[in-house]
Amino acid sequence: MLQTRQLTTRMADAELDRLLAGAHHDPHSVLGAHPVADGVAVRVLRPLARRVAVVTGDGDRVELAHQRDGLFTGLLPGRAAPVYRLQVAYGERAPGPQESHEDGYRFLPTLGDLDLHLIREGRHEELWRVLGARVRTLEGITGCAFAVWAPNAQGVRVIGDFNGWNGTAHPMRSLGSSGVWELFVPGVGPGTRYKYEIHTRDGRMLQKADPLARATECPPATASVVDASAYEWGDAEWMAERGGADCRQRPMSVYEVHIPSWRPGLDYRRLAEELPKYVAGLGFTHVELMPVMEHPFGGSWGYQVTGYFAPTARLGTPDDFRYLVDALHGAGIGVIADWVPAHFPKDEFALSRFDGEPLYEPADTRRAHHPDWGTLEFDYGRREVRNFLVANAVHWCTEFHIDAIRVDAVASMLYLDYSRDEGGWSPNEYGGRENLAAVAFLQELTDTVRRRAPGALTIAEESTSWPGVTRPTYEVGPDGFGGLGFDLKWNMGWMHDSLGYVARDPVHRAYHHDELTFSMVYAYSEAYLLPLSHDEVVHGKRSLVAKMPGDWWQQRANLRAYLGHMWAHPGKKLLFMGQEFGQGAEFDHDRGPQWWVLGDDWPGHADHHGIRALVSDLNQVYTCTPALWELDHDPAGFSWIDGSQAEHNVLSFVRYDADGRPLVVVCNFSPVVRTGYRIGLPDAAAWTEVLNSDAERYGGSGVVNPGVITPEPVPWHGRAQSAALTLPPLATFWLRPARGSEVSAGE
Repeated sequence: MLQTRQLTTRMADAELDRLLAGAHHDPHSVLGAHPVADGVAVRVLRPLARRVAVVTGDGDRVELAHQRDGLFTGLLPGRAAPVYRLQVAYGERAPGPQESHEDGYRFLPTLGDLDLHLIREGRHEELWRVLGARVRTLEGITGCAFAVWAPNAQGVRVIGDFNGWNGTAHPMRSLGSSGVWELFVPGVGPGTRYKYEIHTRDGRMLQKADPLARATECPPATASVVDASAYEWGDAEWMAERGGADCRQRPMSVYEVHIPSWRPGLDYRRLAEELPKYVAGLGFTHVELMPVMEHPFGGSWGYQVTGYFAPTARLGTPDDFRYLVDALHGAGIGVIADWVPAHFPKDEFALSRFDGEPLYEPADTRRAHHPDWGTLEFDYGRREVRNFLVANAVHWCTEFHIDAIRVDAVASMLYLDYSRDEGGWSPNEYGGRENLAAVAFLQELTDTVRRRAPGALTIAEESTSWPGVTRPTYEVGPDGFGGLGFDLKWNMGWMHDSLGYVARDPVHRAYHHDELTFSMVYAYSEAYLLPLSHDEVVHGKRSLVAKMPGDWWQQRANLRAYLGHMWAHPGKKLLFMGQEFGQGAEFDHDRGPQWWVLGDDWPGHADHHGIRALVSDLNQVYTCTPALWELDHDPAGFSWIDGSQAEHNVLSFVRYDADGRPLVVVCNFSPVVRTGYRIGLPDAAAWTEVLNSDAERYGGSGVVNPGVITPEPVPWHGRAQSAALTLPPLATFWLRPARGSEVSAGE
C-alpha cells in the first residue's frame, strides 16, 4: 500500500527537473491537491523545509514524504480535494518549529476568461486591475495575486521578501495564448517587495520589475512593491465638474513643476502644504508635473520611465501622491502630468527585452533604438503594448485623478525617420516615413481617455507641422489621415520664433519683426498652448531673463514685455518654475529654483518680486477677462490693429470675447518712450489701462497711461476712432473699455 501511494503521488523526474529549473508552464497541474484513483494526491514544493504536513479542515493530519529537492508528496483519503493548510518545519532539528501556511496552488486563476480575451485583443482598458500585484481575498484567504505578461518565457516565478528571493517554491502558471502568467500567494500584503524571475527560451534567468507595479522601491533599488490604496478622496465636486465646458473655451494658465526640486527635501505630503497655496496665490489654473512615474536616474527628470504605473518612491507612497493631487484640487488647481510613451530606458531590470526577446520594443533594431536618447521605442503595432500604454494613461486619469496628460515627444513617434540617417530606418508598408502604427495608437489613446475619464484632457508636445493633431479622429483630412484627437497642442513654432525675436538687440528686431507676427498666420490651424517650458532653460539655453539683451534693467523689462505679450496672444499659457520671478540661472534639477533671489539680502530682489507680481496680475486679469481665452481657437477672437510697425518694434491687436467685448494690446519692444503714438481703437466711449508691464510695482519706469482715455473721431488703422497714447519702453500694456464709474471719476 505504501508503495502504491508513493507511485500515485510521485512526480516524474523530468517534470520535477523542469519545475526546479523554473521552466514549467503549468505548475498548478502538478502541485497542490489533485484527485487520483485511490485518493487525493498532494504535492508541495518547499526547498528549504525539513518536514511538511497537510492538515485538513476536519483536523486530519497527513505527513508528506520528501521525494527530492524540496518536493513533498502524500495521499489524502476521499475523492475531492478538501480545504487544507500546510504545516512546514524548518531548521536542522526535527521536528523543529513549525509554520502554518495556505497553499497557493489550491486556488483557481484570478483572471477570468473575459479578462484574458480582452488582453489578447489589446482592449483591456483597466489592465491594472488584472495584471501586476493585487491584494485579494479568495475563499476567505488574503494574499496577493501576481500576474505578468511574458509570452516568450519558458517559465516565470515570483520572488520577493516572502520567499527569501528564491522563487523555486513559487512558479507561476501560463494562462494559454494570452501570454499571461499568474499565481496567488497567500499571506503576502502591502509593502512586500517582489520581482519576476523569467526563464527565457534560450535558457537564461532574468529578474524583472513588474511592468504594472503600483509602487516601487526608492531608487537606486529596483524592486516592485505590493500596494493597496486606502486613500479617501475629497475632490468629488472637482471630478464631477471637470467634464463640463470645452477646455478650449476656458482659461488655462499652467505652472510647470519638477516636484523633486521645486522645494528640495519636501515629500508629497509637505508639497501638498506649500505647492497649492503658492500656485493659487499666483493665479495659475493648473500645474504641470514633469514625469512623476518611477525612473531610475534622477538626472533624466523623469523622462526615462521604468515604473509606468507607480509614482516615484523618492517622495513617498502612491497614497501620498494622491494626497498632493487632492490638495491641488482643493485649491482649485488642475493637475497635468507629463507622460512618456515615446521611449523607455534599456535598464536590464525593466521593460527592455522583458522575457528575453523584444517584447515592448520592435524586433527591427532600426525601429527599436531611439538615436537621440539611447533608449528603446515602443512597438505600437503590437496590440498588447498599445493596450499597456492606453490603459496606463487611463490609470493616471482615474486612479490618481489627473486632469490632463501631456504626451511627450509625439513627433518622434509619428515619423519612422525621426533623427535617423538615410538607410537607418525602414519605411511603412506604403513606402512612406509615417509611423502608421503610432498614428493608430495616438488616436486610440485620445479617444479612450476621453471616453473612460470624462473631462480629462490630452495635450501633445508635437514639434512638426503634422496636420490635424487636435482634429477629431473621425475627421479625415486631405492627407488621408484622421485627426489625432488631442485637445491641445504645444505651439513650438511660436515659442521658437518669439524667443528668437526677444533675444535680439532692439536695433536688430526691425529686421525680424515677422518672428513675432508669423504665429498668427497659423494660429487657428490647431488648438494651441503656448509653452515656455523647462526645455528652454537648460543645456546652455540660459534662463528666460538671461536670454534678453541689454543691461540689468533692460533684461527684466524685456522679460516683462514678453510675458505681457504671451498672456495676450491666442492660446493657453505655460511657464516653468523659477521663471515667474525671473531667476538668472538655468534649471538645476538638484538645487531647484533660486528662491534666495527673493530675499531682502539679495541685490535686485525688488526686481524679482516685481516680475512675480506681474505674473500674478497677468493671471488675475487673464482669468477674469473672457476676451483673453474664450475664443482662443476662433479667428473671430482676434484682429490686428497694426502688426507692421517693424521699424518701431511696435505691434498692436485686439482680443474679443464671444459677446464681442474687446481688449486692446499694445507692445513696444523698443527701449524708446513713444509719446503721442496714435492707435486705432474699436468702438467704445472710453478706455482705461488694465495692465502695464512698465508699472513701478513690477520694477518698471512707471510710464503709464493714467485715468480714462477718450478716443477721438480720427480714423486710424482702418478704424473710425483713435487715441494718442504713450508707449512705455520695452513694455506691453492692455486697454479695456472703461466702466461707467471710471468715466465719471475721469470727468
